[in-house]
Amino acid sequence: FVSCAGLAVRSPGMRNSAVQESPGRRARVARRFGGGALLLAGILLLAVNLCAAITSLPPIFPELRDVLHISTAEEATLASVPVLCFGLFSGAAAPLSRMLGEERVLGAALALLAGGLLLRSADPPVLLFPGTIVASAAIALMNVLLPSLIKRRRPERAGLLIGLYLLSLSGGAVVGALIAVPVFTAAGAGTAAARLSLGMWALPALLAAAMWLPQLRYRTLPPAPAAGGQRRRGVLAMGRHALAWQVLAFMGLQSLSYYATLSWFPTLFRDRGMSAAAAGGLLALMNLGNAVTALLIPVLAQRARDQRLLAVISMMMTGAGLAGAAFGPLGAAAPLVFLLGLGQGASLGLGIFYTMARAPDPVAAAALSAFAQSGGYLLASTGPLLIGLLHSVTGGWAVPVGALLGVVVLQLITGWLAGRARTVPVPGPVPLAAPEGAGGRRP
Repeated sequence: FVSCAGLAVRSPGMRNSAVQESPGRRARVARRFGGGALLLAGILLLAVNLCAAITSLPPIFPELRDVLHISTAEEATLASVPVLCFGLFSGAAAPLSRMLGEERVLGAALALLAGGLLLRSADPPVLLFPGTIVASAAIALMNVLLPSLIKRRRPERAGLLIGLYLLSLSGGAVVGALIAVPVFTAAGAGTAAARLSLGMWALPALLAAAMWLPQLRYRTLPPAPAAGGQRRRGVLAMGRHALAWQVLAFMGLQSLSYYATLSWFPTLFRDRGMSAAAAGGLLALMNLGNAVTALLIPVLAQRARDQRLLAVISMMMTGAGLAGAAFGPLGAAAPLVFLLGLGQGASLGLGIFYTMARAPDPVAAAALSAFAQSGGYLLASTGPLLIGLLHSVTGGWAVPVGALLGVVVLQLITGWLAGRARTVPVPGPVPLAAPEGAGGRRP
């Protein structure tokens, strides 16, 4: 899977079309679908919405806590809700898309996202958590389906579109963190400002939904569930293999580390005397570094004999950036936070690569990706809550940051184990749903 700075989605290359089409018919269908430009605009606007509503809250958590009168424990729970929802609701994407088609589920998810964001802003103390759950469930569905739709609708441009998708996704994360404090301050820093900050991202969601309307005429269906011998390659079957658990642990710990720093580093920097706007800017810088190596590392990993050295390098960058940013001089915070982002993005890129390289074929890779995604998110959801509670109990940041450094050590161990050149043992070859020649060039 790929990520919005730790937010994982299934790789489009890991699933196969349920409909066998000739290259000529596929090309005619691709030309008809949304006119190309409309499809591209819809994809990019949709991707922007996957992260902005999440990264825009941590920079103003202290203000929201004061204005909305929520406790530190409630704040920590709020930070964990999106990640928990990603693990709980991402599995619903496949059955829903088989019933309705991927385009219609994505359109409904955009409407659901806008509704959830408006709901949490309508009466924040009461509807904050229900609205966040609704919005996070919508993001979970879009996370899974959008790359898959790109692969099916425009296979001949899948590589380019995935790259643009990731750039838009990262851009949304950066912008969300960067403008959170200025918007809150400009709106008066009161209850009205809190409602605006909680609900303003409904506008780009509605804009993306309007841009997506032409795609609702089409109904792209994912493959039917595996049958017969392929069941032995299913998601639950991955639990029998130590390598699959190593990949899950590495991906889960990566997301745990990212979401914990995303949620609490702005507060940490403000406790050290930094302004709210500067702390939000550092969060945006971390996301920028994350995007750089998340795109670069899979390319380097593919050229290496195994990925153990890359795992060590990524964890060294993460550990050095984490400790330096938390305890080093504030004057050096910007480069250290960027180094932290580079390390987290590198480990994310490795996790993406592991889900592909540690499976012998696309059928097994899809199962490994789903296994690591669902379990990894559930593991990651404990991160923001745990770090928030540790800070609340100890009253400082030494113990929470020490716990995160312990997570880095565990990542190093699991990354080293998963980095060995092996694959998950599965039964013999199973025919793919569509021959490679019938589906066009693989991205």
